Amino acid sequence: MTPDLLTLLQRVDTPTVCNAIEVVQGRRGFDAFTRGTMLCSELGRSVVGYAVTAQIAALAPPSEPPAVIRTRRMAYYKAMHDAPKPSVAVIEDLDFPDCIGAYWGEVNTTIHKGFGMSGALTNGVMRDLGDLPEGFPVIAGSTGPSHGFVHVRSLGEPVTIFGLRVAQGDLIHADRHGALVIPPEVVPGLTGGIEKLLATEKLILDPARAPGFDFATFEQAWAAFEEARN
Repeated sequence: MTPDLLTLLQRVDTPTVCNAIEVVQGRRGFDAFTRGTMLCSELGRSVVGYAVTAQIAALAPPSEPPAVIRTRRMAYYKAMHDAPKPSVAVIEDLDFPDCIGAYWGEVNTTIHKGFGMSGALTNGVMRDLGDLPEGFPVIAGSTGPSHGFVHVRSLGEPVTIFGLRVAQGDLIHADRHGALVIPPEVVPGLTGGIEKLLATEKLILDPARAPGFDFATFEQAWAAFEEARN
């Protein structure tokens, strides 16, 4: 991913990227995206980066010895710190759909932002919404007040977030609409795909926003729109 592509991906929303992937692939049917409604702590900002995966749980206290839990926790933070940038923390809460432990509060988000990460994606819980650091969006499954018995269960394994399977190192794009995994094979053509998509949409959006828009104008604009999509 080039710096120019990263800047472009940070500027556009996830639905645009979803459609642009299909432009590059030359067909409909791309399905590597989340299902259902997710919550975003910071609107108007897209999260882009390579996934650093982990699993947590919080409903019950950990059954392993405290030393094992602490060692895994420190390994988790070391992995987040050392991950190639841009990076996104992708955390599966194994208690889903009964998640109660808010792993993403003021302290943890501030730590991850300090490590230089772009944001977090989780099916679990976030809290401290008025105190989360600016510039580190969290896309989560819910909000709640408690941290429960939250602890790290695994690190670097494939995870599933709202139906989206994410492997370590996958390229993530996420915002208030949810998240997707960008297939590696489309990356070289993604800038052109986004630019073509935006130009094609202007063919219908500009007339629709102009004064005097009527059905005859719509028919003409729609014909140009359909032609450009073929």
